[in-house]
Amino acid sequence: MSLTFIIIFLFVILVITPPITGTPKNEDKNVINRVHGFSDFNKYNLSEIYSDGYKQKRSRPLENTAETKFDITKEEMSSIRPLNSPMNSPWPMYCHDTRHTGRSSYSTADTWDEKWRFKQHKNDFIRGSPVISDDGTIYFGGLGDFYALYSNGTMKWKYDDLSFYVWSAPAIDECGVIYVGDRDGYFYAIDPDGKLKWKYCAGDDILSSPAVGADSTIYFGDETKHINALWPNGTVRWRYETGHVVYSSPAIGDDGTVYCGSHDTYLYALYPNNGTLKWKYKTGDWIRTSPCIADDGTIYVVSLDNYLYAVNPDGSLKWKTNMGEAGTSPTIAQDGTIYAGYTKLHAINPTNGSVKWTLDASGKIKGATPCNSVDGFIYFGTEIGDYGGGDIVAVNPDGTERWRKRIANMYVDSAPAIGEDGTIYIGSAWNENGYSRGYLHAFGPGEPKKVEIQQPQPGKLYLFGKEIGSTQRNNTVILGSTKITVHAYSEDQIENMYCYVDGQNLGNLSKPPFEWRMNHRYGKWPLMKHTITVTAYYKGGCTWTESLPVLYFHLRKNS
Repeated sequence: MSLTFIIIFLFVILVITPPITGTPKNEDKNVINRVHGFSDFNKYNLSEIYSDGYKQKRSRPLENTAETKFDITKEEMSSIRPLNSPMNSPWPMYCHDTRHTGRSSYSTADTWDEKWRFKQHKNDFIRGSPVISDDGTIYFGGLGDFYALYSNGTMKWKYDDLSFYVWSAPAIDECGVIYVGDRDGYFYAIDPDGKLKWKYCAGDDILSSPAVGADSTIYFGDETKHINALWPNGTVRWRYETGHVVYSSPAIGDDGTVYCGSHDTYLYALYPNNGTLKWKYKTGDWIRTSPCIADDGTIYVVSLDNYLYAVNPDGSLKWKTNMGEAGTSPTIAQDGTIYAGYTKLHAINPTNGSVKWTLDASGKIKGATPCNSVDGFIYFGTEIGDYGGGDIVAVNPDGTERWRKRIANMYVDSAPAIGEDGTIYIGSAWNENGYSRGYLHAFGPGEPKKVEIQQPQPGKLYLFGKEIGSTQRNNTVILGSTKITVHAYSEDQIENMYCYVDGQNLGNLSKPPFEWRMNHRYGKWPLMKHTITVTAYYKGGCTWTESLPVLYFHLRKNS
């Protein structure tokens, strides 16, 4: 009798319990979402990837720290989906918002001077773009590290367990969780205290900047050709496969539609609930940059066929404009004007695609996508020639140049972000004595953390330390011993200051006066060209370097 009861009990359990493997039936109305075919992820044979001339073929197993769910019930969803839509902050994601308009609600009228710069700890450039939380914390990534800085440039924390390189911008949700992709193929969620929440393996490089939707879904592209949608606990909501790699950052319309470009030449519009195709629009070449969405729902996207496309929300073409070149993602001004370009910044009329004005960028605008403030000023970064230096450029609403600052000797490939006080944050790439260096720069109001070489001055002639006249071509000439004097801002924040002649250390100081002497030869010959370099290290990680080339004469050899 008891054996019969046990057999009946096991039979009932088998009938009412769903199978461990397989996909639930469509008639199960309690199921919110499914991921079709994702269980075959490990079988994917990834195609060869092309990125700016480099080729690689690579695949990775699925090794996620969060349990992968293929079906999420309403009850499960309520436990994993808190109110974490995009953070209401000055700059929570790439190009400011889910529509990637690149426009800030804050003024930058008093922004023109650099107040600090923070050097990345590992030897490499900063290509990714910063974002800003509601408490003013600045987040950005680099080689192997992810940083959180206070608004004064002091480091809040560093997450140093990235496997490779962040080339994209992070995104912040309403709970303060930061999401960012790495070129190691993993997508990371980091808590506001700098601890890892979870990481998800996409399978190959992630160069796409994530966007957080109003329903808490996180969207991004990857080099396995997919547009990804993740729940905020790191599990998969859906994945949509395109025909090529996806570097584009997804933009989200007011109705939740997800728009994203691919190297297969298509602009995709996907339904947000299940990732199915709404429509796709074919352009003439790769779409490597990100779309943006106007207030009326028009989607703007740049293709490598050199056209800027305006696409209606139903997938039909509104107009297209040949800009003669293609480079940066488009963004939208306060009045609806579209900004895009490469060697020239174009201002495009949203009504018919006509060109309002163009500005010679004096370089290439690549990843340093234009942004604009509430008062209409436009900001972007450049590369001068092939790794010949980089500027941050400020432009007036009428297309005239407002100001320009050289902030890199390699390039600027980081999209700027605007803070609540009008400060502009942007990354740069340097080569310093054969080493790669990356800086995050802050332009805006507030007490600066920098130094200035007061003596010697460019274009002056010095005899035994005294200025006796001016020289031609702004050369600095020093005859005999002289004193190097440096003025430092925020003196109470300085930890160390070093002075070098051609890399030879003249000494370290931690408090004023900041003075050193050149009192002997610094080379083989009495008359030689040298470079004086002063580097100041401020508390919390800010660093500032100033250099001055000089022609120096001295008879005495160094004993």
